[in-house]
Amino acid sequence: MIDLFFAGILIIVLIILSLIDFKTFLLPDYLTLPLLLLGLIGNGFAWIEWTSPLASGIGAAIGWGSINILNRTYRYIKGVDGIGMGDAKLLAALGAFLGWEALPFILIIASCSGLVGGFIWLKIHQQDHTQAFPFGPFIALGGIITVLWTLFKPII
Repeated sequence: MIDLFFAGILIIVLIILSLIDFKTFLLPDYLTLPLLLLGLIGNGFAWIEWTSPLASGIGAAIGWGSINILNRTYRYIKGVDGIGMGDAKLLAALGAFLGWEALPFILIIASCSGLVGGFIWLKIHQQDHTQAFPFGPFIALGGIITVLWTLFKPII
């Protein structure tokens, strides 16, 4: 029952973050950072038990670090940021909740849905591929699917 409570909180916050990102291209710290802490503390004190405390910490570090390295590399090559650090904090929060093992699945879902969603976004807004589009909602979608899979996998 507690798993459903935490899943509900996580999913609701991910939906809210997605709506904010679609409108503002921002993932605010006042939502991402508490989510990160909740994932770390929840797994650390075994309230959630979706992963071990160690895997939770590693997931947070890899989630943030991978996006940070990607952005720094892009900035070095192109001279501008390629992805927002709000996306890094969001992926760190999902890593904290689900552990480092879930990050590849989240990123595959986010990348595939982001390719399609980004193409649609750019066409609707009559922009070309050089324009930015919000990636946070696609990370959130990957997180939601992974949370639901984690919770209901034993039933399927």
